[in-house]
Amino acid sequence: MSITADNLVWKVGTKTIVNGVSLTVEPGKVLGLLGPNGSGKTSLLRLLSGLKQPYSGRVLLDGKDIKTLRRKSLAQRIAFIEQHANTNVNLKVIDVVKLGRFPHRSMFSGWTREDDAAVDHALERTEMAAKRNDAWQNLSGGEKQRAHLARALAQAPRELILDEPTNHLDVHHQISLLRLVSELSVTSIIALHDLNHAAMYCDQLLVLQSGQVVASGAPEQVLTQELLKEVFSVEAFVEISRHCERPHIHFVR
Repeated sequence: MSITADNLVWKVGTKTIVNGVSLTVEPGKVLGLLGPNGSGKTSLLRLLSGLKQPYSGRVLLDGKDIKTLRRKSLAQRIAFIEQHANTNVNLKVIDVVKLGRFPHRSMFSGWTREDDAAVDHALERTEMAAKRNDAWQNLSGGEKQRAHLARALAQAPRELILDEPTNHLDVHHQISLLRLVSELSVTSIIALHDLNHAAMYCDQLLVLQSGQVVASGAPEQVLTQELLKEVFSVEAFVEISRHCERPHIHFVR
């Protein structure tokens, strides 16, 4: 297996934010992480990426506890895109994307053709090649998010973790980004708000409520009328198309 969480618990003071979460993502698959605000999605993603240490439990990469891995080795494996990723220095887009190559370089190594190829490929995949020399501060919110994705792809990760990456994008770029992630040959864990996008582009879903897993499995198993009402407090009915076998949610006014 690519990435596994075993009974993860994380607390702030006496308050438990992530409570006994276990999950397994197969190599090359996309796991969609769902849940209302405050359900623990961001904290769980930070635990999975090694940015937070669990109170108890563990995260495994190919059976190895990530606590035993060197920081550089972990950075070569996992790329993490935060919900509000920001860059304050007025760099060019290409400079931001080049940051993704740092885990693969030593202190004394020079920039290589392999580095150039990785950056160029990342810019092309995210439709940011035409913006490569634009100033960071002149980008729209959506363009900044796509540049951060390009940085992550330049990192050449085997696992990609994204915290609500479509928040600042228009509909076209939401769909193109999710389609891109779903087509990558990496293991991806992505927190999303849009339930229909999660159903369309994720292989598996995991739903959190108050830090605990309340449902997990294939989209058609997880996204039921009962769960939508209980967890998200919405009235809806779920239709499964015969053509794609993916559920589509129709919300009731």
